[in-house]
Amino acid sequence: MKNTINGLDFSRLMISAAASIEINKQKLNELNVFPVPDGDTGTNMSMTINAASADLRKLESPSLEQASSAAASAMLRGARGNSGVILSLLLRGISRKLKGKKECDGALWAAALQEGVDAAYKAVMKPAEGTILTVARLAAAKAVRTSKRNKSFEAVHAAAIEEAKVALANTVNQNPVLKKAGVVDAGGKGWLLVLEAMMSALQGQEIVVPEGAADVPVNDQADFSSFDTEDITFTYCTEFIISRENNKDPEALRAFLSELGDSLVLVDDEEIIKVHVHTNDPGTALHEAISYGSFVTVKIENMRLQHSDKVMSEQDTQPKIAEPEKPFGVVSVCAGDGLAAVFKDLGVDGIISGGQTMNPSTQDILEAVNKVPAETVFVLPNNKNIIMAAQQVDALTPKHVVVISSKTVPQGVTAMLSFNPDGTEEENVEAMTEALSTVDTMQITYAARNSDFDGYDIHEGDYLAIYGSALFGTDQDITVLLKALAERVRDDDRSYITIYYGADIQEDQAQIAQDIFCEICPDADINLLCGGQPVYYYLISAE
Repeated sequence: MKNTINGLDFSRLMISAAASIEINKQKLNELNVFPVPDGDTGTNMSMTINAASADLRKLESPSLEQASSAAASAMLRGARGNSGVILSLLLRGISRKLKGKKECDGALWAAALQEGVDAAYKAVMKPAEGTILTVARLAAAKAVRTSKRNKSFEAVHAAAIEEAKVALANTVNQNPVLKKAGVVDAGGKGWLLVLEAMMSALQGQEIVVPEGAADVPVNDQADFSSFDTEDITFTYCTEFIISRENNKDPEALRAFLSELGDSLVLVDDEEIIKVHVHTNDPGTALHEAISYGSFVTVKIENMRLQHSDKVMSEQDTQPKIAEPEKPFGVVSVCAGDGLAAVFKDLGVDGIISGGQTMNPSTQDILEAVNKVPAETVFVLPNNKNIIMAAQQVDALTPKHVVVISSKTVPQGVTAMLSFNPDGTEEENVEAMTEALSTVDTMQITYAARNSDFDGYDIHEGDYLAIYGSALFGTDQDITVLLKALAERVRDDDRSYITIYYGADIQEDQAQIAQDIFCEICPDADINLLCGGQPVYYYLISAE
């Protein structure tokens, strides 16, 4: 029985866990009860943890602190969807507890699991029972109890797995929707897979993705390089990451380095400080920086020796942090050229491609935010499964990030109509947030699988209508659903209706949808626009 693990062990355990999630991601997706084609819990968890796996594979002999820190940092930036963000927060808490440790026994591991649970719960405003949070919390509690009588890492981890299995099985009883569908929580299942895969690696049986399987997605990490080679004033491009080990203010380091060179970018969160600076004296920069904590990575390049074409080619692929030219800017998430054009026309600075079935990562949102030439950047997620990923960005950029919790594209459009670039931050937050409740969102998509959901006997391929967040109806004839939605809008006395038709709908078909609404809602102002969105045939807003 293995009593302790070191950094190399931790890397092996995490890489094995990532492989297990990758192999089982479709099974996790299929556990999603709502039968719409956006069952992406498994996909989001896989892309999140594979960001850690990719970085860990680059480390030859990491210490325990280096391995856990690298995993947590990569997952924070690569987090996608609520399940991915929660998974990243669990690892972030674990990493925080392992900081400064060379080995981890059962007692420390139990404390680390509990720290991960605490970090995840703090980030969720209204934690619900019967989710990944429940499974992680009960597993950690069992690990803590076991560690009081047995300090072996393997014994404590085995106890966590045992309790996670029980907790996962009970999620069926804690969530009425899961109970009716007869399935366990997808996120909770994912966490159990992580724990079990770690145990397999601990016992010398690493899980690997079979040959011929889909390539494991890798999220490229921003290195914050930004310089112009046409006029090099300072010779050395100096980049490093420090693990924060004291309470020294990173702003003092920023002030020091700004006197030492130019092209300075300093980004920090609770655990790291990441720096890029051009200087003629990298030794002085590193000497000052080490007083803030230990170096995780250091890279120094002589820019005068670099080939100009190569530098320019690399520069084209590297994200920049735009200098502020105005107080406020906005980025919005959406999928479809038509929807992107609507947001651009309303004054949005940047579009992040994504939405249902393709939640952007925290890194994707971060890069879009950094490109906006504004001090404060408002983010419109336009999807409930993207909000948490967006909320992680503020700690990763020198810009101030404000997330407006829009859950649908129509909510995001309405929020932009309330945005005032000449107002204050507080005024805009209040106006944009209040606007979210003034619009009803309707969507028509298709059933991804057979399901008995909320009283509906649903067959794969049926059209599904969603009103707000609830299933509204299902039918094999899309016009039946359009008529039912129009009648609901009429009964709710809505005056302004916008129909965005998707990539799979022809203009003449969309015209039929508009005619249906015009006939049933003769007093309403009805607009038809090509949204170009995938998966959803129609997005309809009513105000």
